[in-house]
Amino acid sequence: MRINEYPKATSFDEGDILIKDGTNGTKGILFSDAASALLESVLSPMMHRNVYRGKYLGTSVTDAQKAAIQNGTFKDLYIGDYWTIGGKNWRIADINYFHNCGDTAFTKNHLVIVPEGILYAHRMNASNTTEGGYIGSEMRISGLDSAKATIESAFGNLVLTHRDHFTNAVTNGKASGGTWYDSKVELMNEIMVYGCPIFTPGCDGSTVPNLYTTAKKQLAIMKLNPNVIIAKRQDIWLRDVVSSACFADVYANGGADYNDASGSYGVLPYFVIGV
Repeated sequence: MRINEYPKATSFDEGDILIKDGTNGTKGILFSDAASALLESVLSPMMHRNVYRGKYLGTSVTDAQKAAIQNGTFKDLYIGDYWTIGGKNWRIADINYFHNCGDTAFTKNHLVIVPEGILYAHRMNASNTTEGGYIGSEMRISGLDSAKATIESAFGNLVLTHRDHFTNAVTNGKASGGTWYDSKVELMNEIMVYGCPIFTPGCDGSTVPNLYTTAKKQLAIMKLNPNVIIAKRQDIWLRDVVSSACFADVYANGGADYNDASGSYGVLPYFVIGV
C-alpha cells in the first residue's frame, strides 16, 4: 500500500510508533520518544525552563540525569517533571535559577526542586513577632530541620549549598537588616511564588527596607502552572516579613495572604540539586 492509502488518523495514541529512516537504517520510535527528541533538537538548554511537561522521571536521579544537569544540557528534563521518592513527588521548579548569583558566585548547573504539597505544618515563631527576620525565626533556626532530613534522605549529596541574602533584623515592621548566608533548604518568598511582592513592605519615600535577594524572579513552575500552589488547598508559609507580627503566606484558597507568626501553617520548601 502507498502511505496515502492507509486509514486516516487525527491524533496519536499511547504506544503509537513512527518510522524513521536515516544513516543508521530504518527504525521504529515511540511517538512519546519522538516528541521529546524533537523538543531536544529545537530547544536550547535554557528553553527547557519554558516548557511544562510533568513527566514521571523515576524513583531516583539516574546517572544520565545527573550528567544532563552537570553538563548543562538538561536533556529530557523539563519544568514539572518529577521523581517519586519516599512516597512524595518532587518536581522540577526551575533550571539554573541561581546561576552565577551570590557574594560567592554559584556556578554549578542546577535544578530547583519543590515537593508536591507541604511536608508538614510548623509555626514561624513561638509568639507573634518577626524580630530577627527570617534568619532569626524559629522556622529558619530549627523548623526546617525535618524538611532538611527528608530532602537529604531523598537526594543525598545532590543537594547543593549556595549563597543568598536573607533578612536578619526588623524595625517598625519592615526588614531593616540582612546579609549573605549559606542556603540549602529554604521557604520561598513572594516573588518566587507570585512574580512580585504583594504584602512585603516596600520603599515609602523615606525608609528603604532591606529586601536584597537573589530570588528575584518567579519560579518557572509557578509561571507555567500556577495550579501547583493551590491544587492541594493548603496554607503555605513564605519567608517575607509583612509587619512586626506577621509573615507572608499563601492561603488555602489560593490567595496571597499573611498571618501571625505563631500560626501553624504548611512547610513547602525549595532546594537545589546538582553534581
